[in-house]
Amino acid sequence: MRKLFAACCITLCALQVHATGTGLKPGLWEVRVVKQVMDGRDMSAAMAASKARFQQSMANMPPAQRAQMESLLKQHGLDQTSDGGFRVCVSPEMAKRDSPIIDKEGNCQTSKLSHNGNVTTFEFSCTSHGSTRTGKGEMTASGNSMTTKTDLTTQDPQGATHQMHNESEMKYLGADCGDIKPLQPPKDLH
Repeated sequence: MRKLFAACCITLCALQVHATGTGLKPGLWEVRVVKQVMDGRDMSAAMAASKARFQQSMANMPPAQRAQMESLLKQHGLDQTSDGGFRVCVSPEMAKRDSPIIDKEGNCQTSKLSHNGNVTTFEFSCTSHGSTRTGKGEMTASGNSMTTKTDLTTQDPQGATHQMHNESEMKYLGADCGDIKPLQPPKDLH
């Protein structure tokens, strides 16, 4: 269950990179992690297996427990689709930003940002709980869809370094988010 919630958080992070004010509309979006490579190893199959285990775990839960888990995800701005993707609700505040939000807590800072037509490129660095992350990314908007590619280097408090490449896609579903709570940018970054 924790691995599934961690996978949800990774997907949320992928979405938050899209928040650049260049095509991101407030409302409901469907997000899919297309590819994830960790330290040169393609993690796509492992992620798919983790999503399948999460879906099976959710299906096996008593109805009250499943409803509680679904409610928890929605409170964090996520709703899982039947095929392993996620729906997220983007707030108007997040949609109008002109810089990426890499994390909801505000531990990451954008160092470079460039808009060229429908393509936004950026670099960022983060420090949290003794870990550091640095990276760069590119987001391309096309009508009601967006793609993002990010490359990230992490260093944990013990000094171990890891490289990650992530690719995700988003599709706009409409202005009505239903019962999914909108994502909000960190208060200190408004």
